[in-house]
Amino acid sequence: MTLAQHIATLGQQARAASRVLAAAACAQKNAALHAIAQAIQNQRAALLAANAQDLQRAREQQLAPAMVDRLTLTEKGIDAILTSLAQVAELPDPIGAMDDLRTRPSGITVGKMRVPLGVVGIIYEARPNVTIDAAALCLKSGNAAILRGGKEALASNVALAGCIAQGLQQAGLPAHCVQVLDTPDRAAVDAIVSLPEWIDVIIPRGGKSLIERITASARVPVIKHLDGNCHVYVDASADAQKTLAVIENAKTQRYGTCNTAESLLIARPVLAALLPEIARTLARHEVEMRCCPESLAALQAAGLPAPLLRAATDEDWDAEFLAPVISVRVVDGLEEAIAWINTHSSGHTEAILTENHTHAMRFLREVDSSSVMVNASTRFADGFEYGLGAEIGISTDKFHARGPVGLHGLTSQKWVVLGDGHVRA
Repeated sequence: MTLAQHIATLGQQARAASRVLAAAACAQKNAALHAIAQAIQNQRAALLAANAQDLQRAREQQLAPAMVDRLTLTEKGIDAILTSLAQVAELPDPIGAMDDLRTRPSGITVGKMRVPLGVVGIIYEARPNVTIDAAALCLKSGNAAILRGGKEALASNVALAGCIAQGLQQAGLPAHCVQVLDTPDRAAVDAIVSLPEWIDVIIPRGGKSLIERITASARVPVIKHLDGNCHVYVDASADAQKTLAVIENAKTQRYGTCNTAESLLIARPVLAALLPEIARTLARHEVEMRCCPESLAALQAAGLPAPLLRAATDEDWDAEFLAPVISVRVVDGLEEAIAWINTHSSGHTEAILTENHTHAMRFLREVDSSSVMVNASTRFADGFEYGLGAEIGISTDKFHARGPVGLHGLTSQKWVVLGDGHVRA
C-alpha cells in the first residue's frame, strides 16, 4: 500500500467513525475524555521518557530554542494536559443544541441546530500537548480527527496516541475516532490536504512556512493563522504601573508563542516619561529593542544599554521574532496607532494601554484583529484563558472561525424546521 493509499484508508475510517461519534451521547464522549486522562496519569513516566528522546534528537539537530521550548513536556505540562481534558469534559456539549427558534406566519417553527464538521485533519509541529488538545476538542464536538504531528515530537506523539486509544476503547468508541499518524514523511501532509471526499477541514499549527505550504496546496478548507505580529499601544493616558506590568508579561513570559507581543507603539506625549522605564524593564530580560529614529534617540539620551538598542529596518515592523526582540515606534496618538496596526499586524492580537474610555472603545471597534484587548497582556489570547477548555488553534481568517478555536469553532449549523402537517400555500 502506498502512502497516499494509506492516508485515504485513514480518511475512510475516520468518515465511518465520525458517523458514530456524531450520534454519541455526551456521557460517552466525556467517559472517553476521563479515560484518556487516566491513561496519561498512569503513563506519566513513559510519556516523559518518550519526550526525553525527542529532546535529545532536537539538541543533536541543533533546533532553535523556540522549537525546543514548544517540544518540551514536563510534569507541569502533563498537569496542564490533564486540567485541559477535565475542563473540556465539563463544557456543555454543543451538538444538537438548537437556537434562533421562531415561529413563522405559516405556522412552522424555524431554527438552527449545531452539528459536527465531520472529519478534521490537524497538522502541527513540535507541541506534544496539541495531540491531546486536538483529540479532546474533536471528541467533545463530535468530530473524528486525523492528527499529524511534527517529526520532532514523534516519540511523544506515539506515546500519547496510545493513551488516546486506551480511552476510546474503554468508553466503547471506535478506535478510528482519533488517528495519529506515526510517519515523519512530509508527503503525508500533501496527501491529507488532498482528500476533500474524506476530510472536511484542515487545521495547521506551526511555523509560517508550514502553514503557507498547506494553504497553497490544500483542496480542503483550511482554518489558520500565518504568524503573530502582536502589538501593544501605549496611549497618552496610560497608567505607568499597568503599562510596565502588561508589557513585561506580554513580551517576556514566553518568547516562542504566537500571542507574544512583538511590536510596541507609544504615543508621543508619554515618550519621555514612559519609554525609558519600559526599556529598563525589558532590559532586565535582555530584550533587544529595534527602534524608529525618534524612540532610538530618546532611549540613547536616557542612557539605556547600547547592546540592546538597534535601529529598526522596514522588515522589523512586520516581523514575528519569537525571540527576546521587540520593535518600537512612536506615533502621534490613537488614530495613527490604529492605522499602523491595521497595516502591519498579522491580525492575531493587539492591546491598548489607556485610561481613556473613548479611546479604548475606538481601539476595540477599529482594530481589525481576531483578539483586541484593553489594559491586558496579549498572552491572554488563548483558548484556555478564554474559557474554551482548550483550543485547537488560532484563526485570523474571518470564515469559518476567528480567534481561538474551541468546541463551537469545530461545529457548523443546519436549519431545522418543525411542523405539524404544515404545507406551503
